[in-house]
Amino acid sequence: MTSSMTIPKTMHALTQPDPKSTELLLTTVPTPTPTPNTPQHLVRVEACAPCSGELLWPANFPPATPRILIPCPDFAGTVVSAPPDSPFPPGTKVYTRANYIRNGAASEYTISITEELSNCPRGLSWAECAAIPLSAMTAWQALFVHAGIGGLECGRWKGKRVLVTGAAGGVGAWVVQLAKLAGASVIGTCGAHNLEFVRGLGADEVLDYRTMDIKAWASAGHCEAKVDVVIDCIGQKALSDAWWAVKDGGAVLSIFQPPGQVRPEGCEVNDVADTFFIMEPNGKHLEAITRLIEEGKCRGFVDSVWPLERFREAFGRVDTGHARGKVVIDFSLNRSRFD
Repeated sequence: MTSSMTIPKTMHALTQPDPKSTELLLTTVPTPTPTPNTPQHLVRVEACAPCSGELLWPANFPPATPRILIPCPDFAGTVVSAPPDSPFPPGTKVYTRANYIRNGAASEYTISITEELSNCPRGLSWAECAAIPLSAMTAWQALFVHAGIGGLECGRWKGKRVLVTGAAGGVGAWVVQLAKLAGASVIGTCGAHNLEFVRGLGADEVLDYRTMDIKAWASAGHCEAKVDVVIDCIGQKALSDAWWAVKDGGAVLSIFQPPGQVRPEGCEVNDVADTFFIMEPNGKHLEAITRLIEEGKCRGFVDSVWPLERFREAFGRVDTGHARGKVVIDFSLNRSRFD
């Protein structure tokens, strides 16, 4: 199925010409074409979001098949063509996080597949939608897939304590919200200027990582201060410090590095499961998140919105590490110039 929209042969896109360099170019490339008899959809991109560190991926994790490198895995847009049996026919507003086996979506059109897509939450702007998928699905999978306790509604999170490092960041803010919805008590770490923001997300306790020694904090309350699960969004020293807070039989998860790499000497906690994972796009997980958003139970956060021609400023904002929520590139700000 294909919409009546005219599909151009070429499109504007951000490309990374050299995988060993983080320099980007705004250029023109061929518009992608879905492979027949596959679950591929052609989507007209309305907004996309850069991911911290993603311009280092091509050098560290070279694509299996050479391709034009286009960044920005989070996106929202309108389906232009779809397989005949797709639940997302042309005209459907969709969003997701692009799988790394394909390109990102810093382009006028992109390819996505049925299993990764979700309907956009009703009532949100394109930029608000594009800010959600990567952060929300990462938090969802950390808590409800990898932590080993159970899903959102399993009832087994009640009485559990969760420590979140980088709680004001894109993923951390979602971990706080989802863990609270599941019934856990949540402790978040962040800088002083974000303390009230993290409290507003529902955190039961917020620690200023610049002034609070996690080891001392965990020891002060004896067993009561220890946590069942650590979700680390920062790595390095923050992850190393967090080891002191987990109780015997708990779990330490990180989206930055394998937790065992920075387990501090003398930390004698026993039977702790430590996991490093990379989020996998999953349309079912994203649909569950969509329902929670539409019910007003959680929300995403947009730090700033940029037109495509200011992409260097957008990526620069991501690189500061101080964005509150996601930085978004909104194609609608350029659409009249492109069309």
